[in-house]
Amino acid sequence: MSDIKLFSGVSSRHLAERIAFYFGKELGNIQVNRFSDGEMQPVINESVRGDFVFFIQSTIPPSDNLMELLLMIDAARRASAGYITAVIPYFGYARQDRKDKPRVPISAKLIATLLEAAGANRVMTMDLHADQIQGFFDIPVDHLRSEAIYMPYLKEQNLGNVIFASPDVGGVKRARTYSKYFKTELVICDKYREKANQVAGMTVIGDVSGADVILVDDLVDTAGTLCKAAQAIMDKGANSVRALCTHPVLSGNAYENIENSVLTELMVCDTIPMRQTSPKINVLSTAMLFSRAIRNMHEHRSISALFLEGL
Repeated sequence: MSDIKLFSGVSSRHLAERIAFYFGKELGNIQVNRFSDGEMQPVINESVRGDFVFFIQSTIPPSDNLMELLLMIDAARRASAGYITAVIPYFGYARQDRKDKPRVPISAKLIATLLEAAGANRVMTMDLHADQIQGFFDIPVDHLRSEAIYMPYLKEQNLGNVIFASPDVGGVKRARTYSKYFKTELVICDKYREKANQVAGMTVIGDVSGADVILVDDLVDTAGTLCKAAQAIMDKGANSVRALCTHPVLSGNAYENIENSVLTELMVCDTIPMRQTSPKINVLSTAMLFSRAIRNMHEHRSISALFLEGL
């Protein structure tokens, strides 16, 4: 009889352990051997024949994390697993989702192709950089939304004159979801970049005078955009500025930028392990949401209902 098996990659071990705890199962026995040159060899140390197998791994840098996930999927496929789901809390390389200049790759599509070629039957992820990335796959994609985590949390905070804001034009839809739910105004920060990860200018569109503003984004990388947007909003007369971002990439001088910014709080999820702690960064767990989504998927129940319950 088929069973459910949960396995973790190296990059997401802590989150996978919490998902397994809420699911009520131990993580499966898998080890990753390495040759002297660094080449990986994942070994599944238990039978998965005919089983529903879930591999939990965020594809954060280095690219070894992606390669490890692909190799684990291939190993399970060759071991006759019944159904293989790649649980990718943070879907790396998603920011390159279109050809916006000549001679550049569409990396999100390439990753989708690789996952399918490795043998994944399904993908479960959270807050893709762009919703249309789901269309790059020819297999089902369960796209979880962090609103199911953040909205109950924000309701408990009893904040005052709240206004939601998008740090750039591309994130307006995301921020509007919060403003509609909380019945507040929406503010947009229009940024201008001279090159990647460097913001040259920022304009605030909307009235933030005396408001407690919450910036909404899907990920925070160097935190340059976020900190500049927060400063621009405070300069316009806001009372305070917080931010929520699902994926804490936090590369380069991100921690220093956040510490030195006017941000009161940065709320993030645990889709990516934190390199260090910060008094300004508040980490909310996605483990229960993922465990419920895995159970609903296996039992052929609705996954979108989880968002409705959370909202």
